[in-house]
Amino acid sequence: MQTIKNIGVFFGGKSPEHDISVITGQLIISVLKKMPEYKVIPVYLDKQEKFYINEKLGSLSFFSAAAYQDQLVKFGSYNLSLDDSRDCLVFNKRGLFSQKTIKIDLVFPAFHGNLGEDGSMQGLLNIFGVPYVGCEVAASGIAMDKILTKIFYQGLGIPTTKFISYSRSQWAEKRALILEEIKQSLQWPVFVKPPHLGSSIGITKVSNFVDLEQACEVALHYDDQLLVEEGVTDLADITCAVRGYKNPQASLLQESSFSSDLFSYEDKYLSDGGAQLGKAEKKIIIPANLDEATTKSIQDMSLKIFRALGCSGIARFDFLYNKANRQYFANEINPFPGTLYHHLWQKSGVEIDQLIRGLISDALVRHAEKKNSAYSFSSEVLGQLKGLKLVRK
Repeated sequence: MQTIKNIGVFFGGKSPEHDISVITGQLIISVLKKMPEYKVIPVYLDKQEKFYINEKLGSLSFFSAAAYQDQLVKFGSYNLSLDDSRDCLVFNKRGLFSQKTIKIDLVFPAFHGNLGEDGSMQGLLNIFGVPYVGCEVAASGIAMDKILTKIFYQGLGIPTTKFISYSRSQWAEKRALILEEIKQSLQWPVFVKPPHLGSSIGITKVSNFVDLEQACEVALHYDDQLLVEEGVTDLADITCAVRGYKNPQASLLQESSFSSDLFSYEDKYLSDGGAQLGKAEKKIIIPANLDEATTKSIQDMSLKIFRALGCSGIARFDFLYNKANRQYFANEINPFPGTLYHHLWQKSGVEIDQLIRGLISDALVRHAEKKNSAYSFSSEVLGQLKGLKLVRK
């Protein structure tokens, strides 16, 4: 298995979930700093897609300062070297009389949302043959697309709520018809979502036809597609995290209570310290108030989804549970949960350092297996092309 020393924790990015990514990145950095076998390198990607690398970026207090962007300018940005990045990532920063080079052996991506958690970064790392923590390209892409996730559930016969989806161009061409189709196809209340975002950004609960159009406009402000789902009554929000690669392990279940049927951005990150950060203790129940059979069924379903989707490392699965009839619906998948959902793992008997060491180990095992695959094929096709015209007149 490959020996690594320099671990780059990548965070920030061009996403509405930028700030949450900063928090997750700082958590991972703080734990890795306590592991003497590794050198942790903070890699911040700003909203203009510039890379900054500096030890001072490994502190949450740096980003809470009002003038941190001025400090970034003083640091200067780095460029990714396409020529030198083979089995590692190489970044260069040119000065007046010198060049500084930083090599990263393994990437620990802490991005949330599009252009990072959706398979984009993972695809880049695959091209350069760099090991990385977390799900692969396909699993990340499907999990970060709520529409594809629902279609994936349907294909596996996994219960999920009734839904309908549209593109931004369809909305522009036939808005009135779409609004009427939603009204006729789904029962109130419905939830209108941008399908490629997390953290409940851009999601609206709609209980009547009058408010539907504005909710669709809000979702399409953040995305080029629109997802509308039928709501679940008498709702409990249930979460199960899964970690591992060869033999994945399911966590205890978390039940989240909140002020409405929508687990909002405020509920997740601001109110009482944030339920998603594990601080709003009055709003989260671990283990969830479910009977033993239902608990095991949801854990087994989470493992089934994890394996079928080809997840690795870590993922989080959300379920909508109807307390009246004890029926649950698979909802969203998070291929890289905020702050690694470490509070839930801790309650499940896995401390944060154990969690992170396991994620690094899984990443190296998976990378070693990928390197054993053949990526070339001897062919005589090109030698037969002499005189061939690809376009016939």
